[in-house]
Amino acid sequence: MELRLFARRSFRGGVHPPENKSLTEHKPIEILPPPAMVVIPVQQHIGAPGKPIVQVGDTVRVGDRLTEPGGYVSVPVHASISGTVKAIEPRPHPLGTSVLSIVIEGDGQDQWSPEVQEDPNWQQLTAEEIRDRIQMAGLAGMGGAAFPTHVKLSPPPNKPIDTFILNGAECEPYLTADHRLMLEYSEEIVRGMAIMLRILRPKRAIIAIEDNKMDAVRVMREAAGKEGLNCEVVALPVKYPQGAEKQLIKALTGREVPRGGLPMDVGCLVQNVGTARAVYHAVQKRRPVVDRVVTVTGRGVAEPKNVLVRIGSSFAYVLEHCGGLRDGAARVLMGGPMMGIAQFTLDVPVVKGTSGIVVLSQEEVRERREAACIRCGRCVDACPMGLMPTAIYYLVKHKRFDEAQEYGVLDCIECGSCAYVCPAGLPLVHAMKFGKLEVSKRMRAAS
Repeated sequence: MELRLFARRSFRGGVHPPENKSLTEHKPIEILPPPAMVVIPVQQHIGAPGKPIVQVGDTVRVGDRLTEPGGYVSVPVHASISGTVKAIEPRPHPLGTSVLSIVIEGDGQDQWSPEVQEDPNWQQLTAEEIRDRIQMAGLAGMGGAAFPTHVKLSPPPNKPIDTFILNGAECEPYLTADHRLMLEYSEEIVRGMAIMLRILRPKRAIIAIEDNKMDAVRVMREAAGKEGLNCEVVALPVKYPQGAEKQLIKALTGREVPRGGLPMDVGCLVQNVGTARAVYHAVQKRRPVVDRVVTVTGRGVAEPKNVLVRIGSSFAYVLEHCGGLRDGAARVLMGGPMMGIAQFTLDVPVVKGTSGIVVLSQEEVRERREAACIRCGRCVDACPMGLMPTAIYYLVKHKRFDEAQEYGVLDCIECGSCAYVCPAGLPLVHAMKFGKLEVSKRMRAAS
């Protein structure tokens, strides 16, 4: 095994916002008790929503499947507490939409499905059987993107994967869930990685971690050695958005994913450390995704923590177990301050992609009045995708969507680097998101 302390290559652009990880980086993961009620959205992933297979009044146990996948690019959801199905109806989702959800009232017993048990014969499974087990366990990227894991692990024959990257960069400010996972569950993460390597059989395997987490670098290196994995452990210089797939691939391999392309187009596949742990649980333990680690932080919350919380728990419930909100709490985000989504209510559930609940105080909120662009070019320098954010902003503003497409609006990864450096306070990310929606809508209409 090789340990590389610094990767000399990097990606273009990027920014260095304050890390603000000290609030929780040294706090072990705390397991929260099951809540009295959960709200489980049938769609917590990219792709088709699941189809409910339970009815109001049904009794469920932890791990019982609540939906069937709605297609190949789809995964089911599972009961995260035992109890009774009280409603199947649209409920607020942390992405700002209303999503069909299954409401379960707990019975206080926390009874698990008998199907959730260790499989002593899992090593006899074929690659296809492992992928099926991963799908039916409800795995979708735990780093936040929530793309179905089994699909990602199924590259077409003409696009073999030669480089597998385990992503422990966690470049988003404030968030430390992945850091704590690596420190506390390194063996499970490495075993999940080994399962994915068994499916893909790449020539090269890399564990990538930013160098502000050298304790995790050491722990993961030891765990990989104990498991007998032939892999590199790379400590990358801190730069945002280091953890984005295309930027990570560029920094580690020098390869550039083509415009409109996917990592598999350059022989690479990236998986988050939390996803790797969930793969281990799904394959060896037959345990579906019913909980996840969430960083609850920011100067607007009384007791910042890293917590292991059941899927479907409300933000209000989680924050209550972190001492509640402080006076002066100004904004609640799902995710970090760069890519997070502001919440209008705390009655939204933790979903599979909830890596953090960040409560910003008024002092932490950066509010700037919008002014005219001064043509400084800072957004162009910061963009990790090599785009011209201000040009796309004005094209979208004037509804010139065909030209915005030519300028690469669909390649935007919505990292927020452009808005972070803009002295004029232009809503660049909002324009990018709207432009992507409109261009995608027109492409669907034309097909």
